[in-house]
Amino acid sequence: MQDLKLVALDKEDLEILSAHLQDAVLKIGDLAYQPKARRFAAITRRFDWLKAHGGDSERSKGYERRQSALRFERVTGAKLMNVPIGAKSEVLSLLAVTFEEGEAPSGAITLQFSGGAAIRLEVECIEAELRDLGPAWRTRRRPEHKGDEIEAGLARPRGGAKG
Repeated sequence: MQDLKLVALDKEDLEILSAHLQDAVLKIGDLAYQPKARRFAAITRRFDWLKAHGGDSERSKGYERRQSALRFERVTGAKLMNVPIGAKSEVLSLLAVTFEEGEAPSGAITLQFSGGAAIRLEVECIEAELRDLGPAWRTRRRPEHKGDEIEAGLARPRGGAKG
């Protein structure tokens, strides 16, 4: 499988980026806000949902995670909620990346983590990139959420149909 490289320049692009990042894990020490450069970046270990939802032959090979870089440009401010910035080795699990529009094209991008943690980035506009950094590695577990038993029936191919 080819390395993922996505650029987000609007809300719809950011939703696609968010889908690829769902259940990514990252250490607090792998977060960086650079106010002078107006940049926020993070190194994540994203779960490869495309492979997980691939054909039966792909699933039989197991699940995978990939180290990926996430970068936001034109960041004018960053606020943390329930993120213990001093606990560099603590792991956060990313649930979603959302955008709340302000005075167009500015707004706020929120990285929502499990356990009520969040990072809110004030941005001039949406300018983000998600890029895989290297090879994938196997993981035995597929991330699960409340309600997955219902969603799993829709996501897994049955018979010859995908859906």
